[in-house]
Amino acid sequence: QVQLVESGGGLVQPGGSLRLSCAASGFTFRSYAMSWYRQAPGKERELVAAIPPTGTSTKYADSVKGRFTISRDNAKNTVYLQMSSLKPEDTAVYYCRRDGHVAYWGQGTQVTVSS
Repeated sequence: QVQLVESGGGLVQPGGSLRLSCAASGFTFRSYAMSWYRQAPGKERELVAAIPPTGTSTKYADSVKGRFTISRDNAKNTVYLQMSSLKPEDTAVYYCRRDGHVAYWGQGTQVTVSS
């Protein structure tokens, strides 16, 4: 069965960095686009970044462009989200998603940006 397991979240000060990882299993990872979403309290879940199977033509939300980088390692079945210059408004639960006709979600990892 499809499994997506996020890790790397935590508490970080404004201006700091974190790297999220999403380990995938149960499907042919290199064949699917992957995305990171986030959901802050009281807000709708929103797309943060997306990456195609080959790793080219990445896409970002305007709010994170220039600060976040999505990448993938098809040999390790893992997608990453490098987050830099973090702001309090980046505080949210971050979710990994397998895109496609049927989408699958991970359980999420909390990121809190606070001094």
